Amino acid sequence: MTRPITHIWRLLKWGRTLAKHGALRGIESDPNTPTPVKRLVRLARLGTFQPKTPNYAEAFRAIGPAAIKLGQSLATRPDLVGDEAANNLLSLQDDLPPVPFTEIEAQIEASFGQPIGSLFSEIDPDPVGAASIAQVHKGRTTDGREVAIKVLRPGIREKFARDIQTYEWAAAHLEAFGGEASRLRPRLTIANFKRWTNSELDLRREAASASELAEGMAAVEGYRIPEIDWDRTNGRVMTVEWIEAIKISKIEELQAKGHDLPHLAERLVISFLTQAISAGFFHADMHQGNLFVEDDGTIVAIDFGIMGRIDRRARQWLAEILYGLTTGNYKRVAEIHFEAQYVPSYHSVGEFATALRAVGEPMRGKPVSELSVGQMLDGLFAITRDFDMQTQPHLLLLQKTMVMVEGIATQLNPEINMWDVSAPYVRGWIRDELGPEAAVAERIREDTQTFLRLPDLIRRIEERFPAKGGAPEQPPLPDVPLVTDRKPREGAGLLGYLLAGAVGAGAMFGAVALGWLG
Repeated sequence: MTRPITHIWRLLKWGRTLAKHGALRGIESDPNTPTPVKRLVRLARLGTFQPKTPNYAEAFRAIGPAAIKLGQSLATRPDLVGDEAANNLLSLQDDLPPVPFTEIEAQIEASFGQPIGSLFSEIDPDPVGAASIAQVHKGRTTDGREVAIKVLRPGIREKFARDIQTYEWAAAHLEAFGGEASRLRPRLTIANFKRWTNSELDLRREAASASELAEGMAAVEGYRIPEIDWDRTNGRVMTVEWIEAIKISKIEELQAKGHDLPHLAERLVISFLTQAISAGFFHADMHQGNLFVEDDGTIVAIDFGIMGRIDRRARQWLAEILYGLTTGNYKRVAEIHFEAQYVPSYHSVGEFATALRAVGEPMRGKPVSELSVGQMLDGLFAITRDFDMQTQPHLLLLQKTMVMVEGIATQLNPEINMWDVSAPYVRGWIRDELGPEAAVAERIREDTQTFLRLPDLIRRIEERFPAKGGAPEQPPLPDVPLVTDRKPREGAGLLGYLLAGAVGAGAMFGAVALGWLG
């Protein structure tokens, strides 16, 4: 087990880096920041020359690969890091200098246990992309197919494991402060971040995600996933079909090819809704670099390291929430939040409905150029504190992806209204999945299954199936001993442990932005 002093040293280095980029300034003025943490932040920035405008993205980039991924995750959490930090982190680009090809070649051969020439007849030594976790090279298989070869950076798994251990340790100390830190559940945020990154660090799982999404979207016209070459894929190397297409961000090239940009924008939105609401399994990294358009107008998605999954009940709630917001039925939206136990029962449904109306009413009927889904999400985040809503990690990826999809759709068609595009699809899904016939069929299916399980359910119901709300069962959190809970060793006073704990928690505010940066 890593010693506390090691975690503290790492956090102090990261905190110092954040201070140099002005990324700790907001903590001092935020009323929710504990006083001891404010003092430690002031100490961390002593002697630094800070820019007038904080640059959170550059600070996370300077810290390293794991911080880049964490920063991208926090970009979707204005409730956690503040609007200023969240907007700045959206610009955090996941690109790093490439690893020399000799190391990549050695990685491929070691992972397959055979010479590279037995797998590929040629590989371009210059990568087409180099990110924090892996880099991609264009190649040709021994049977003549052009492919993209994604290879993990050597040593990246070990580096992420070390950093995430420190994130877990610091989050536990931060949550121990109670109050707002406890409501925002930093330990659970780090647990989900760990799960997502572990998936990205195993390229077999990314390949499996691509295969599953391809099956789920097979019937959707104009959207496809590249084929996986399973014979040349393992945990550290993934080989996929090479895509000859135009990046969706290159508007002028798309126009020159004669593509209907408004139609592309609508197709992108519908394909996302199909994944999220119909299938409950969606591509959660739909930024511009991961989407291409082929000559026939087909949208091709790549890079499936980050995927989102939502269970059926949560999808039903989500569909009703979206439809309620588009139709102005704020009372029903509020009721769903209470049914899902997102809002504690001691609050008023009517008051929550009024708060939702204040967020939703200004955007209805307006083009996204005037008011957007992203602004709506910011508004929703703003009322979570007033109604004691805890963070729902299972919805974080969905929120992030909605903002990404909206941004791309807006570039393709500045006049698009996301709600007008979404409403018919959501209405049809609700009719098919929640209408009278569907409800009867679902009830018969559920009751039959329950009857067949009845003997076992009677024995285990209270122990294994407690009443739950809308959030899915959360993953087990690691047991992180707090330094303040330990008995002082001989020669070390209690003051030393209290100071170490305070320094660790304070550095956490700066190092992983799990405080209030805005």
